[in-house]
Amino acid sequence: MADDSKAKPRRKQQWPWSRRVNDWDPPTPLDRILDSPLRALISFIYAILLSLRGAPFKPPRNKPPVRVVCISDTHTNTTSVPNGDLLIHAGDMTNAGTVQEIQAQIDWMASLPHREKIIIAGNHDSYFDPKSRKAEDRGKKLNFRSIHYLENKSVTLKFKGGRKWTFYGAPDIPYIGGSEHAFQYKADAAPWKNRIPRETDVLITHTPPRYHLDLDRGCPALLDEIWRVRPRLHVFGHVHSGHGQEAVFWDEGQASYERLMSRTGGGFARDLIPSGAWLDAMKVVFYGIRGILWDRLMVGPGGSKGCLLVNPAIVWQSTTDVGNRPEIVEL
Repeated sequence: MADDSKAKPRRKQQWPWSRRVNDWDPPTPLDRILDSPLRALISFIYAILLSLRGAPFKPPRNKPPVRVVCISDTHTNTTSVPNGDLLIHAGDMTNAGTVQEIQAQIDWMASLPHREKIIIAGNHDSYFDPKSRKAEDRGKKLNFRSIHYLENKSVTLKFKGGRKWTFYGAPDIPYIGGSEHAFQYKADAAPWKNRIPRETDVLITHTPPRYHLDLDRGCPALLDEIWRVRPRLHVFGHVHSGHGQEAVFWDEGQASYERLMSRTGGGFARDLIPSGAWLDAMKVVFYGIRGILWDRLMVGPGGSKGCLLVNPAIVWQSTTDVGNRPEIVEL
């Protein structure tokens, strides 16, 4: 039974003229403007352009769509989960990462009606990483029931209408400190280059790629890797405040946006000086408008071969209280 008593925690109130108090909470408008008014403006325009461009793909008309329900960062909570053909959990099932906590989450997900279920570990699921596993859990085993656990490996699943998809899952995250956190890596030892199989249709990681639904806490090396692989769907969590969906299109507009976001903020003074940032900002707008015209007038919405990024973190911002809903995607 779902625990709905935690479904609507009291929100922290953030006024537009205030500063955020926790780096894992979303920046306020004042934070964004003081950091870089140019990037703040282009981020706003970029979001509008993406919404006008529409979905990066659409399910085939002659076959039934595959309904994928995505969750992440449940942190021992249970919640209402819509039915679907597939359930994906992108890590941080627990807080302490013990076998007892993980097994309780597995048992809850096993009770849900989805025919197929895939899970990966997150940094709080410390049992899965021998370096962070608690002494009392050594030698203990989990019962995964009928759930697919992916740790640096792939699985191909078949669905209705003869459709099949290849999924790849990996738990690694950029270093955040603390021996209790699992699967951490230093920036100069990022494990992503040429790691993900090219045939991957759906990628599941715990960390986000950089500059997308990540509060700038995602991994740039993972971003480079998804540019190489170009999956149809990428599901991740870790940054609770990044909850939501975002389309990406493998074009110069997206590349320009990511270059602009990678520049160090300099405030009003620096943004007023003509620089490469201005050129990237103009490219974001130009290629965004061109993409809208191409998709709307030539191939139709959803005709472009892009990727949908999904951060389905269930808990709210920097808390461990349920505050977000599962995300649903039709493939």
